[in-house]
Amino acid sequence: MSRLQQTHGLTDEQREIIATVRAFVDREILPVATALEHADEYPQAIVDGMKDLGLFGLMIDEEHGGLGESLLTYALAVEELSRGWMSVSGIVNTHFIVAWMITHHGTPEQRAHYLPKMAAGEIRGAFSMSEPGCGSDVSAITTRAVPDGGDYVIDGQKMWLTNGGSANLVATLVKTDPDAGHRGMTAFLIDKTPGFGEVAPGLTVPGKIEKMGYKGVDTTELVFDGYRVPAAQILGGTPGRGFYQMMDGVEVGRVNVAARGCGVARRAYELALDYARQREAFGKPIAEHQAVLFRLAEMATKVEAAHQMMVMAARRKDSGERNDLEAGMAKYLASEYCKEVVEDAFRIHGGYAYSKEYEIERLYREAPMLLIGEGTADIQKMIIGRRLLEG
Repeated sequence: MSRLQQTHGLTDEQREIIATVRAFVDREILPVATALEHADEYPQAIVDGMKDLGLFGLMIDEEHGGLGESLLTYALAVEELSRGWMSVSGIVNTHFIVAWMITHHGTPEQRAHYLPKMAAGEIRGAFSMSEPGCGSDVSAITTRAVPDGGDYVIDGQKMWLTNGGSANLVATLVKTDPDAGHRGMTAFLIDKTPGFGEVAPGLTVPGKIEKMGYKGVDTTELVFDGYRVPAAQILGGTPGRGFYQMMDGVEVGRVNVAARGCGVARRAYELALDYARQREAFGKPIAEHQAVLFRLAEMATKVEAAHQMMVMAARRKDSGERNDLEAGMAKYLASEYCKEVVEDAFRIHGGYAYSKEYEIERLYREAPMLLIGEGTADIQKMIIGRRLLEG
């Protein structure tokens, strides 16, 4: 086994889980990932395999049918999944964020109703915060929920839902009091049927958004037009707490994105190393030419640095401490390094990198998504800078 991305201090159970996921990736994901990605085909067989492994309930507590594992264990599993195909980790990620939010902010009734089915993969979660007219400025959302008897009526349009079609539960941030700023936002747990078109009365998923990369997993809009939802579906039961609840979910999601960056970078490095050993120029493998050797050394260093930063952020959250500084640093570093490592692997492959027959072509289209997901580099720098000024 390579010395890269080793994580010290793991329990025997954690090591066994990660080894199992790694074997699953090598056996079930890597052989088919590129073909599925080129076809933009949902990886149902892989998803079924992840259900059998219990990955949808990895962090859900044992009381509700999950494995009760830590954020670190989950992040390491995501790293392995992303090494195989980043889209597969995306299928798990939004589900994990919604389960986290219900676990930490839901009412006892919400936890009892949703978590056992989420652990089994019967209920699959999507996370909806962004809108067509806002990106990083969450306060600019316009989707509105107005009370009407014991219900709320929601109107508006949400954007960039990963798993928007395949999920049957969406945690959605809307405004319930437009004049109250962040305190006027509320998160609702929206039940729907999987698929596209009208998935519930007054609720439509128009179709998949065509993307440059990150294919296979569905990315969608969500349109509310007079959609009625009981007040009991407010996360935690009290309106006005949605912004805090969503940001808590995003914080752990940033660790997940960092883990994805680590996994993709690791795969790009592996591909570059294998190619450099096999490809010959001027009478010897190109890995023995100093220019390529130095590039491989830089790539490996970035792979290792991002991994260790991600591990630190996960362990900080697991300790019960605030980790927005570490999560921001990890997400920023891992996504930027991932882009650089993938590009270096692309260069090492030369002209073949431009061919769809080579896996690096897929990674080259996937890596940019990590620069945007769960907050851009500029947003991460703002979070890091403000936390540093707090002392």
